[in-house]
Amino acid sequence: MTVTINGTPRDITAPQTISSLLDILGLGGKPVVVELNREAISPRDHATTAITDGSALEIVTLAAGG
Repeated sequence: MTVTINGTPRDITAPQTISSLLDILGLGGKPVVVELNREAISPRDHATTAITDGSALEIVTLAAGG
């Protein structure tokens, strides 16, 4: 299936959840903000929120700074 991640189309295997996709992207366990089809998804819902063909995701990593 094809999804758009941060504006770039990407082919991924189906089925996927947000958590499994984050693992594939090397972001599993890291502080991130995820928006799925323009709706913010709580981190507690990442493991149960399915990604479907044509979904659009915005993934923002959080970093401390000064």
